[in-house]
Amino acid sequence: MKHALRWQKSTFSGGGDGNTCVEVATHADHVRLRESDAPSTELTMSATSLTHLIRGVKSGLFRATT
Repeated sequence: MKHALRWQKSTFSGGGDGNTCVEVATHADHVRLRESDAPSTELTMSATSLTHLIRGVKSGLFRATT
């Protein structure tokens, strides 16, 4: 039997029912992320990996170059 995921919107995604938000769900020891406008594409990682990703983004490690 497949486990049903409970997706939650990010609090930074704004209000409303639009499809411009990031959603997160947890299952066992993994965290899943998706964009609401492309729900069939998911990122799956451990909570530790997600922590490292967030720290990298906040520190500017992934800044876009023009």
